[in-house]
Amino acid sequence: MGGTNRRAVIGEFLGTLLLVLLAVGAAVLAGEAIGPVGIALAFGFVLLALAYALGPISGCHVNPAVTLGFLLARRIDGRTAVSYWTAQVLGGITGAALVLLLAKQIPGLETHGKLGTNGWGERSQVHINAGGAFLTEVVLTFLLVYVVLAVTHRLAAVGFDGLPIGIALAVVHLVGIPLTGTSVNPARSLGPALFAGGDALSQLWLFLLAPLVGGALAAGIHLLTHPQPNLPVAQALATDARA
Repeated sequence: MGGTNRRAVIGEFLGTLLLVLLAVGAAVLAGEAIGPVGIALAFGFVLLALAYALGPISGCHVNPAVTLGFLLARRIDGRTAVSYWTAQVLGGITGAALVLLLAKQIPGLETHGKLGTNGWGERSQVHINAGGAFLTEVVLTFLLVYVVLAVTHRLAAVGFDGLPIGIALAVVHLVGIPLTGTSVNPARSLGPALFAGGDALSQLWLFLLAPLVGGALAAGIHLLTHPQPNLPVAQALATDARA
């Protein structure tokens, strides 16, 4: 593995760890104090900061659904995608372990079946059913991944990509927290569920699958609305005109 690729993989591990530790940690450790809006802003601001810190190193995917979108949009190759997915999963698990460690220092804080995990039915604030939860996660992940693909495209305004990405993540949390707790990120859901156990673990499959479906759909639509990044812009536009 080359030096640049190694740095990118380390960046994806660290970024996913910090996203789970600080954003999921905000929900677990300070959720009652800051409320859903505060939690949504925590996710958005953490990703905004990470986008500027890690964007030049790895692209700051920190999300398997985003990496899938980049793979299907032909922005990265399969080897890079697999290395990113591995780093993201390990980062998510490590971040969740640190959240659990901090939670254990707070007397009376319940973590079993909770720990900032996602869910439907009795585990949803509005008792959304499994079908509704799946659709929610697909739509919200579609928005996030489409925004990431669009603003990191070479035709976008360079230097401002972190801002819309952070705003998009905050918005999807504002919508999704009452419905499913908001996953839109399989690594973010996997880590906490492994330590929470119970129903959080039994419902985990939906929050692994639905975001990947949303990411794949976002890649498909992105290919229709944006010139291919591996072609010169003039050539890509000419190709579209001939289609």
